[in-house]
Amino acid sequence: MNKRALSEATDRELVTALVDDGDEPCFRELYRRHTPRLYQLILRMVGGVEQDAEDVVQETWVRAADGAKRFEWKSSFPSWLTGIGINRAKELLRRRNRRPMFDLTEQSEPRAPTAPVGERVDLERALALLPDGYRTVLVLHDVEGYRHEEIAERLGIATGTSKSQLFHARRYVRALLEPASEVGNEQVV
Repeated sequence: MNKRALSEATDRELVTALVDDGDEPCFRELYRRHTPRLYQLILRMVGGVEQDAEDVVQETWVRAADGAKRFEWKSSFPSWLTGIGINRAKELLRRRNRRPMFDLTEQSEPRAPTAPVGERVDLERALALLPDGYRTVLVLHDVEGYRHEEIAERLGIATGTSKSQLFHARRYVRALLEPASEVGNEQVV
């Protein structure tokens, strides 16, 4: 395919050319189309750690290229690719020996960070401060637009757990984004 044809080709046409002919320009076009959004999602899921996000995105594309011949088109290519990315991000978080994504036995409510966070915390910073499970559900629901049923299926959790995680995540982020209130001469954060 020439350059103009690549930019006008559908994802299905590009994947077919990649699978049938190993067409590298088709892979590059798919990568160009879908990596920016995938990277932003993964970056948020891994708490803003750029190197982790880059590693996950790279591993996602390796897995997608290897699995493209088995892709059955029951969903869109971006949705399928995002699912691979979500699973890779979950693996990375487990490998980093972080708190389990959905273990709420340690504490039922997130505690605000003990270090002062200043008058306001921007949204990306607030997302990075969320426990992994809260952040994952919030990003998938509020940023990516997934429904609770889809989140539950992708993450292997109950729909009610997704709703609960979202509720707690939103409350936590609101608390982080509210300006510090002053009591007398003391600041309460």
